[in-house]
Amino acid sequence: MKIDRRSFLGLGLGAAAGVAASPVTWKLTDDSSIWTQNWPWTPVPHDGEVSFDDTVCTLCPGNCGISIRKIDGRAVKIEGKKGYPVNDGGVCLHGLSGLQYLYDPARVHFPMVKNGDTWKQISWDEATTLVAGKIKELRDKGMPDSIACVYGNDKGSIAGLYKRFLMAVGSQNFYTVDSMEKSWEALISRMHGLKASAAFDLANADYLLSFGAGFIEGWGSPVNNFLANSSRKERQAKLVQVEYRLSNTAANADMWVPAKPGTEADLALGICSAMISEKLHDADFVQKSGKAFDNFAKFVSEKYAPESVSRTTGIDVSTIKDIAVQFAKAKTPVAIAGRGRGDSAGSLMEFAAVHALNCLKGNFNKAGGFWTLENQDTLTWPSLEMDDVATKGYAKPPVGLTSVISTASLPKLFETINASEKSPVELMMVYNSNPCFTLHNAKAVKDAVNKIPFVVSFSSCMDDTAQLADVILPSHMFLEMSQDIHSGAGIAKRITALSKAVIAPVFDTKNPGDIIISVAKAVDGSVAASFPWENYDECLESVNGDQWSTLSEEGYIDSELTVPATPLVADFSIFEGFRGFPSIEGDEKSYPLTLVSVDTIRLASGSFASSPFAVKTVEDTVLIQKDSVIEINPETADKVGVSQGDYALVTTPLGEAKVRVNLFHGIMPGVIAMPEGLGHSFGTSSQVVTKGGAGLLSKNGATSIITATGGVSAASGTFENRYIGGKGVNVNELIGPITDPASGLDVAWGIRARISRA
Repeated sequence: MKIDRRSFLGLGLGAAAGVAASPVTWKLTDDSSIWTQNWPWTPVPHDGEVSFDDTVCTLCPGNCGISIRKIDGRAVKIEGKKGYPVNDGGVCLHGLSGLQYLYDPARVHFPMVKNGDTWKQISWDEATTLVAGKIKELRDKGMPDSIACVYGNDKGSIAGLYKRFLMAVGSQNFYTVDSMEKSWEALISRMHGLKASAAFDLANADYLLSFGAGFIEGWGSPVNNFLANSSRKERQAKLVQVEYRLSNTAANADMWVPAKPGTEADLALGICSAMISEKLHDADFVQKSGKAFDNFAKFVSEKYAPESVSRTTGIDVSTIKDIAVQFAKAKTPVAIAGRGRGDSAGSLMEFAAVHALNCLKGNFNKAGGFWTLENQDTLTWPSLEMDDVATKGYAKPPVGLTSVISTASLPKLFETINASEKSPVELMMVYNSNPCFTLHNAKAVKDAVNKIPFVVSFSSCMDDTAQLADVILPSHMFLEMSQDIHSGAGIAKRITALSKAVIAPVFDTKNPGDIIISVAKAVDGSVAASFPWENYDECLESVNGDQWSTLSEEGYIDSELTVPATPLVADFSIFEGFRGFPSIEGDEKSYPLTLVSVDTIRLASGSFASSPFAVKTVEDTVLIQKDSVIEINPETADKVGVSQGDYALVTTPLGEAKVRVNLFHGIMPGVIAMPEGLGHSFGTSSQVVTKGGAGLLSKNGATSIITATGGVSAASGTFENRYIGGKGVNVNELIGPITDPASGLDVAWGIRARISRA
């Protein structure tokens, strides 16, 4: 019998379907799973008593409450803590996979000092003495102001200890990462005269007008915003997303407004103009600003009328006016600035343009509104002792501060170092931050770090910055340490929490609070006298004062939000003398496209890298094997001659990168997007560690500790992170910083670029 190709395929598929439907197949599968579980070499978790320990996740600014499930004291799972005011039982995939960070092969197991091209293991006493000796030497030379510290944020007692240490030695060079929160704080100070943080009651707002905030991409406090977004439909709340690409947030919104990149603030002022011209604003609130509001009204009517803004943004006049009416008629609307995750800053005037909408509505400090959370330092510190060296050093301004830029920022620090013949910073300490990866123009940041004579890293992992350090004093992972946590990330709550050590340290690491206390005591003199505590636990209890009892017993304090005693007034004079918004770098003729960085909830882009679990969830529209994938509109792709899946070369004024192409109708022509969170260098070097006759053997990029006899020491581990290290391109190496003249912060969001076939 002759069987053609179609009949053969049909027979084969039918047979396959029959076998699949047969109970025999599933019985054999079930039997094989039982057999394999009984093989002696198959790891099977032991049974035992189940218990839970509660703590707080510190992997991102969201600070969710979590419960650690244990079996016989061994942590096996992380769950969201039910009833916790931030996340109420929810947890993101990074928090869910937090246990994997404990055993990350890139973790640093013990203190190390760099010896040429190799790392040498040293004891904690040796490490502390070495760092303290360098600091003493600089103080003896009258150069305490050449000591700097880079820290993730300035909240909590551990951050307070590092700031206190710098003051005690005589330096103002304490730098934190530029962020959305810093931009809002600068604006509130300028526009409302308050030292306060911004908060948004998204869970009770009925109209969210977002200018690029990625609620589904991890903006602010991710889980808190997930919960607010999931209840939006039943609350009949509306989300309008202004964004140049169809992100997950834009796709989930009730209305997507694809304004051209860089024109979001223009659109905000256009909506203001429409509200004022139709008298849709709250006259009682804005009249408190007096003549400044009249000047603002005239300014937007002349420069930002909807017809003019339509040409700039590409958004129809009717759409601009419709949004103005909807925002004005909503009971509790909120306008939000802060692109992507909100972990980067925005220009002061851009935030002012968006915030002007909140001011026109006057929806402040009430349910569903914009909240100004005045800064309240709940920590009580003892008096600080400063000798003559410290006093003279502290009187000098931070590195990077100029007559033009009144705020010293981290990017300006490294820019100043690179511009100097000799680094003005002789010793730099880094904790809870990875500037060589997260800052724009990352290659220049690495150059600056290499120029600093002595760099101390407190990182738990051999990250991009730790690789360039001279000594590493490894800190605990967050599950191994206690610390106080203070809410932020734009949530309309004031929470002080205690993150507890729920797991014994896996390696020879320490709490970063204990490390800096030990260094201070080794420096001796007035520096040691300023640190009267024997250890960090004693300091933690002491500085938290009266609230310690509640913190230690309940785990957190949820304080009621308070309305400022003085009625809020909006100062519209900020717009007087307005000269436009900072433009991105690059000549349009040489670089006809706009490259933007985009966030995805599956990739971490801050001080910590993505876990193996998170990396395995990344879509192939973001990462293909080891290649970053860019989004490009098919129309643009046709013009430059690239197709789906092609290799392409992206070139900017700062460099070039080889990437893969993904055609995406959801991004406008002329714009290409590259994901944040890829391109980590750690785990790909051939550095070795030595200790006496022992060392590290490097082979094909993998580094394993070997003993004096040549055998591999499994207990010592390896620095290789094969899950994220060496995968993709760090988009921050292609985008340069843009200093906002009004705030001094880095406000870059993109750069001019071109693309060609690779």
